[in-house]
Amino acid sequence: MKKKVAIIGAGQIAEKVHVAYYQTREELEVAAVVDPNPERVQSFAERNGIPHYYTDAETMYASIKPDIVSVCTPNRFHCEHVMLAIANGCDVMCEKPPAVSAAEAKRMRDAAETNGSLLAYDFHHRFADDVAIFREKVKEGVLGDVYVTKVKALRRCGIPGWGSFTNKEIQGGGPLIDLGAHMLDAALYVLGFPKIERVTAKMYQKIGTKKSKGTLGEWNPEKYEVEDSLFGFIELEGGGLIQLETSFALNIKDTSVMNVEFCGDEAGGILFPAQIYTDEGGELVYIMDKETADPERHHKSMKAFVDRCLGEEVMVADGNQGYVVQQLIEALYQSAEKGESVTL
Repeated sequence: MKKKVAIIGAGQIAEKVHVAYYQTREELEVAAVVDPNPERVQSFAERNGIPHYYTDAETMYASIKPDIVSVCTPNRFHCEHVMLAIANGCDVMCEKPPAVSAAEAKRMRDAAETNGSLLAYDFHHRFADDVAIFREKVKEGVLGDVYVTKVKALRRCGIPGWGSFTNKEIQGGGPLIDLGAHMLDAALYVLGFPKIERVTAKMYQKIGTKKSKGTLGEWNPEKYEVEDSLFGFIELEGGGLIQLETSFALNIKDTSVMNVEFCGDEAGGILFPAQIYTDEGGELVYIMDKETADPERHHKSMKAFVDRCLGEEVMVADGNQGYVVQQLIEALYQSAEKGESVTL
């Protein structure tokens, strides 16, 4: 018998990633979609051939009794929908970030563990072949002691002009929680999720309140509530350092940068595409030089989740790792707001 899937949130990511992947798996049936907007949810269901649609999640659970749920709502609503799915015995794939607070992420993790549900987050960049290759090289000691890691999730003029990305209450923040979360997860995964001791951060709101149009659309500067950019230093147990740069709008040369660089005492490297370099006898050499980065990251993230639901022992971005990332995001925001370091 096929496992039933329900989608919570009838937005673009739900349609282009979650439903699109689930419908490639013969073991699954996308049985229902839920969204509070009646017209949107009906249109979504009809476009994607989904037989049932609802404006209320509890009604859906009573009627459909799904096995798997994707939560694709704005960040503020992740926790309530994940908790409801777990309470109904479902395995859950939740879009990133986990939530808008570390306390919510902890509740979600604990509920999943208590109820025996799988909780995974769509930190899809870590599923690139580049990341898998790089992680093995780090574990093998090819880079030696990795003591500096540089995380960049930057846009030059890329404030989103759709959705609720400039609404702090709904999103929980700006580029850090939206873009930075992805690259932080990839960095922490490669490093084996080291213990974090202290963070220091500074954030700015210099552009979004003055302009109203960018490469990703238009917004109302009077309602722009999130940071344009945030910069942080993350001190690790043992003396390692992660340096973070993230922005929606920052006057840099590149249109966009989404990458992580690792500096070890034997070699250094960059994730996308995966390259490792050092010097030998005064000559600069490449130990590994992948020409192009893996583009199938969303597909591989969804595949890993479904395979795990079906009993395979594969890696997912699990509830505890999501909690760690959320703790770090919260600490960075707290440091920037308070103007002082925060100890974890």
